[in-house]
Amino acid sequence: MSDLMTTEVRESVERSVLCWLATSDENGQPNVSPKEVFAVADGENIVIANIASPRSAKNVRTNQKVCLSFVDVFVQKGFKIIGMATELRPSEPEYSRWVGPLLPMAGDRYLIHSVFVVRASAVEPIVAPSYRLYPSETTEESQVQSALRTYGVTLDKDA
Repeated sequence: MSDLMTTEVRESVERSVLCWLATSDENGQPNVSPKEVFAVADGENIVIANIASPRSAKNVRTNQKVCLSFVDVFVQKGFKIIGMATELRPSEPEYSRWVGPLLPMAGDRYLIHSVFVVRASAVEPIVAPSYRLYPSETTEESQVQSALRTYGVTLDKDA
């Protein structure tokens, strides 16, 4: 399999504060849950800490098909990653391999109950409609400025 986690995808994931994990249960009922401790593990896998997601864990055990999304809310671009997830618990031999990059992020603040390893089968860009509908006037900078006005925030120049 080719390296789906290109430099552009990796950088987008690294800039993301949250990712959204979409799963579905045995009846096909969808569930979307935010995750804040995650990392690109290699060219085709993303690992996510299960901190407080019993429904996501149950759904992954029932149906391994998942979708992850990473979106920069200011630029209004990101990536959708489609793949198969596996849940690994601390008692399983491979757990220590996959939890490694998550431990510094979780620190003492979060207990990691298990990890979800998502093997990507497809990566697609997520782009706000403005980029497609108004390509001559929509830039990343114009989107950032619009988002700053909408959210009523300013950029910290010292950050």
